[in-house]
Formats: sequence, structure tokens, C-alpha cells
Amino acid sequence: MRGRTCTTVGGRRSLGRFLGALALAATLAACGAGGPPAAPAASTPAGLGRVTTAPDGVQQVTIQTQDNYVFTPKRFTVAPGKVRLTVVNAATQLTHAFRFSAGKGPEPITAQIPVLAPGERQTIEFTVTKPGDYGFECSFHTQLGQFGTMTVRG
Repeated sequence: MRGRTCTTVGGRRSLGRFLGALALAATLAACGAGGPPAAPAASTPAGLGRVTTAPDGVQQVTIQTQDNYVFTPKRFTVAPGKVRLTVVNAATQLTHAFRFSAGKGPEPITAQIPVLAPGERQTIEFTVTKPGDYGFECSFHTQLGQFGTMTVRG
């Protein structure tokens, strides 16, 4: 009889734990599936990383950086010619910068953005004539690996 009493008490505890876990799982599932969507950490500009041609014939592309030390996209491709590059800092906390890495391309590109505060966007223009890969970086976060590549195909 003693074993039976222990089993019943243990069974009640196990059943209570099981029902509590089941209720918690149901609540979490309902919040994830039926609740309002979570607000995105940062808005993503339409066409991010897509190269288009402006009415004035200049190639234009927009990339983004944020609090995760990553450029989005990390790679994009243009043709030889004039390029208008917009960098959007979608970070909420970090200031970033943008420059082409010295010695990381077939020809130097001196256009840069020395400081880009959270929420800011800046545009630079430059001309590329030689095909190849041109590395770029956030000069503040090179040790954290914030790099990307622009490829020029001709």
C-alpha cells in the first residue's frame, strides 16, 4: 500500500509538471503564431544590393550596416564606369564608416564615408575603370571582420 501511495503522489506531481509544461508550450506557440509580428530591428531598403541605372546613366546601389558588424549585402557587382553608392546605417547603437580597403583592388578608390551615425545614410560617387574585386570595410570595425567586396565586371 505504501508503494501505491508514493506512486499516486509521484504521479500527481508528474502530471502537474506535464500539464504546466504543456500550458507553457501552448502559450508560447500562441504568442508566436497568433500575436502581432515582432517589430524588425531595422528596416531594409527596397532593392538592397541591387544595382540599377539612374536617369543620368550612373550605376547606383545601396548597402546597409547595422549593430551586427556586417554589410548587407556583403558583395555586389557593377560594370566599369561611374558608381553612386549609398550606405545606410540601420544600427541603433553603433557608428560606422565606409572606405575601400587600401591595396585591395586593381586601382585605388578614395571616396569614403568617415562617420555614419545610427539612422544616417550617405552617398558617395566614384569611377572604376579596371575589372576586378575591390575590398571595402568599416574602418572602425576591421578587427571585428566588417568587410565586403565590390566586383567590377567589364
